Amino acid sequence: MESRQSVATIRFIDDYCLLYRSVFADIRLYECFKYLHVGILSPLPRKTLLEIAKLTGLKDGQSLHHLLRDGVWRVEQVRVEQVRAIRLHLIRQQIATRPISLCIDETGDVKKGNTTDYAAKQYIG
Repeated sequence: MESRQSVATIRFIDDYCLLYRSVFADIRLYECFKYLHVGILSPLPRKTLLEIAKLTGLKDGQSLHHLLRDGVWRVEQVRVEQVRAIRLHLIRQQIATRPISLCIDETGDVKKGNTTDYAAKQYIG
């Protein structure tokens, strides 16, 4: 059985996500990976899974939830090393030999209010 092509989204997102295609055995998970990128970069005021699902034409956010819950980036999964290698390759490609500064904020920001879905008062960072 021949596998189908993934649904096209925005060209630069498709080009970027294509670098990670080999990590996903299931085309549906790969498409959800692309949809999450579309949602994150969209002008949505609240970037919840439900809002991203609506934006990308999915009937609900279940498939996006499954991607995040069962994703290939879990430490106990073999493919996490492949994801790290791709990510580091992309970073090295972008910075080349330019000097960079890395700032790490370990404190996080205190969450204000009760408007963030699925989060109580806590530190987020």
